[in-house]
Amino acid sequence: MLMDVIKPADLQATRVLSLDAAGRILDWISWQDAVCLYVRDVVAWTLGDPCLTVHGGHNRALGTQSLLQLHPIIASTGHCREHAVDPAPALTNTALFARDRHICMYCGEHFTRMELTRDHVMPISRQGKDEWENVVSACLACNLKKSNRTPQQANMPLLAVPYRPSWVEHLILSNRNILADQMEFLVSRLPRNRRSVAAMADA
Repeated sequence: MLMDVIKPADLQATRVLSLDAAGRILDWISWQDAVCLYVRDVVAWTLGDPCLTVHGGHNRALGTQSLLQLHPIIASTGHCREHAVDPAPALTNTALFARDRHICMYCGEHFTRMELTRDHVMPISRQGKDEWENVVSACLACNLKKSNRTPQQANMPLLAVPYRPSWVEHLILSNRNILADQMEFLVSRLPRNRRSVAAMADA
């Protein structure tokens, strides 16, 4: 296998952006799954310059080796979800910490994933809900200090208002190895007032 653009060390982290035939964003897929789409002849169209060349088997009769060029954005044939609503990203700690850029929303310090916790702005014991709009990343010290209180009661103001990321924002925040063509495409699908998420992902 030969990597034309992607460095060998980054190969396993490489993801291809999958769309339906109408251009609706679906999800990240592995380059291996992308190869399967090409082999099954279900690629409707592609975007971006080829990012990876896969060398296949040799033709016994001709002695030539098959080559497959993968593009960073692939639209597959099949049913288009014309009126579907973008899925809401699942609320996991990984997704939450990515949204908050691994920063404690109380002290403002940067932490590793293992050093962060999920804090409920309105505590669960006070009928607070476990949902995007009520959770923030917090270091263990701040979480313990805030305890079973609201930020106001604990005199610990939030550095940012918690929000539910859109599906496109989630895709940007969940992939640390986005190629330039992919980022340009995703950012173009963000509302103008939310395009700073791209800069957040690079921070």
